Amino acid sequence: MFKALADPTRRQLLDELFREDGQTLSALEERFPMSRFGVMKHLKQLEEAGLVVTRRRGREKLHFLNPVPIRLVHDRWVSKYAEPWVAGLSDLKTQLEAPMEKVFEIYIRTTPERLWEAITDPEIRAKYSFGAVYESDWTAGSRIDTHGRDGSFAIGEGEVLEVDPPRRLVHTMKALWSDAVRDEGFSRVTWDIVPVGDSCQLTVTHDQLREGANAELYGGWPMILSGLKTWLETGELLTTPGSLLYT
Repeated sequence: MFKALADPTRRQLLDELFREDGQTLSALEERFPMSRFGVMKHLKQLEEAGLVVTRRRGREKLHFLNPVPIRLVHDRWVSKYAEPWVAGLSDLKTQLEAPMEKVFEIYIRTTPERLWEAITDPEIRAKYSFGAVYESDWTAGSRIDTHGRDGSFAIGEGEVLEVDPPRRLVHTMKALWSDAVRDEGFSRVTWDIVPVGDSCQLTVTHDQLREGANAELYGGWPMILSGLKTWLETGELLTTPGSLLYT
């Protein structure tokens, strides 16, 4: 990842995706004084570093900024020294972004079955989701209720749309923790699990967001996925800057 970030052109590509997520190669190529092949080469290195995730939509190949690896570096080294400043800048970044779709990708050394359990078991989920408890029987059409540990504070609700354990889970999501997010209505979250050797590639896609949607809806994903990876690989809880524990 550090090697990928060392090149100024690759940093500029990430800046372009930060400015507008989900761009095609042609759109990115227009902003750089180099050949299409040169832009493709830089994007490939960013993909290999996990900083860019691609998704096909019809004939188009869209590129998305994946902030999870950067978040992991922050949690390991930066937060203990500069948490107030970095958290403030991260909040500003989140407030300025307004994508229709966000894609997050992470590799976790675990089995698909154990990863699926960590996503669907309410007690495990609470360990890395700010203490929020997700309750559902995880069958298609079933309801999802999200609340604080004592059950007195409603955090969210949704419906399971698709279930294919331990490979794919799709559900709707409506945030309830404040009037501002409640007014946003329902969005959709897709969890895709692909085994890779002794690990799993987990891709979380949060879409069906309105343009200009409240950034609180998707801004916590890097912290949640970092906590999930840490717990599955080490058994330890990750304390991330800005984490709100719903008790």
